[in-house]
Amino acid sequence: VQLQASGGGLVQPGGSLRLSCVASGFRLDYYSIGWFRQASGKGREAVSCISHKDDLTYYRDFVKGRFTISRDNAKNTVYLQMNSLEPEDTAVYYCARASWCRAGTSDYSKLSGFGSWGQGTLVTVSS
Repeated sequence: VQLQASGGGLVQPGGSLRLSCVASGFRLDYYSIGWFRQASGKGREAVSCISHKDDLTYYRDFVKGRFTISRDNAKNTVYLQMNSLEPEDTAVYYCARASWCRAGTSDYSKLSGFGSWGQGTLVTVSS
């Protein structure tokens, strides 16, 4: 069981990147998938989540209108399209799975209930 994030890189402020989270060893459509990030010297924080039942999406206020989460179950992949990137978005981005984005013991905004954390991908926003 593994989740692998990729697609990070160096981008100028205002630019865009698309991150991918590929699942192996399990079917992605059975789980809700969250994106999280950790900037240097700071704790890990939630960014976005997509539900497996009805594709409901959740976003933290600081990325609303700029980031879009989506899934392609045929490719066993969840994407995070990031537009209008800001230097404050610089971080290592991770994906993880849970039964729900926000139900029961799972709450993506608190990172609770999420597991199978994969290696992250570094996003650097700088001119």
